[in-house]
Amino acid sequence: MKFGKRLKQQIQETLPGWRDKFLSYKDLKKLVRSISSTPPISSGSLEYGKSESEFVYLLNNEIEKFNAFFVEQEEDFIIRHKELQQRIQRMIAKSRPQPSETDYKEEMRKIRKDIVDFHGEMVLLMNYSNVNYTGLAKILKKYDKRTGGLLRSPFIQKVLQQPFFTTDPISKLIKECETAIDILFPAAQENNRGSTTDVHQGERAETITVAGEGIFRNTVAALLAMQEIRRGSSTYSHFSLPPLNLQDSDIINYVQLNPPPIPIP
Repeated sequence: MKFGKRLKQQIQETLPGWRDKFLSYKDLKKLVRSISSTPPISSGSLEYGKSESEFVYLLNNEIEKFNAFFVEQEEDFIIRHKELQQRIQRMIAKSRPQPSETDYKEEMRKIRKDIVDFHGEMVLLMNYSNVNYTGLAKILKKYDKRTGGLLRSPFIQKVLQQPFFTTDPISKLIKECETAIDILFPAAQENNRGSTTDVHQGERAETITVAGEGIFRNTVAALLAMQEIRRGSSTYSHFSLPPLNLQDSDIINYVQLNPPPIPIP
């Protein structure tokens, strides 16, 4: 699939409020086409410098857009992560003397749904970073190829220092969130006969049910998109993101056995 179509698909499958925050790839592509279709000009001429400046100006505006959105989301996630941790700790404390079983199960159901949705939004933000970086690398490659310019290498070096590309804090939050999910959704245990007991199977099944109520499908779509974008190919270069290998999981297997992701209206 061409990147422009993949980007359009990703925008359709993300959260509604995020859709205007992605790279304006189509507009940049039109500008490259317009610049490259003009009569050949010397790389040292005033006209060439003006065209290149316009292109760089638009790219810088896009980067500012990415950074503003990414930092805002990151700050919100840090706050929400702390709030979820506090809720989980309160639930652990409640379990000691045992409160009303109905109330306890209802509150646990809410926490489980919220933490799965929270994890999903963070994965979507990681995907946002991946997709926009890839789009920038591709449009710069297209610009250099069609105009004879040499923008890609120095510009990518600048991009690598940008907040939207620096995803380590979000990666850490995702790991911590996954640890909490493991606690809230215990895996089924195997008995000495090699078959799984039913002690935790209901909770594991609830993982899929609860997740399906939120942004679960869109999260998996983002994971699969990241895997595809970051997979090595004949066009792989040092500007490409490293390959992403997804291990088999209940989430991935569930989606593969069900219809494709449903875009959020």
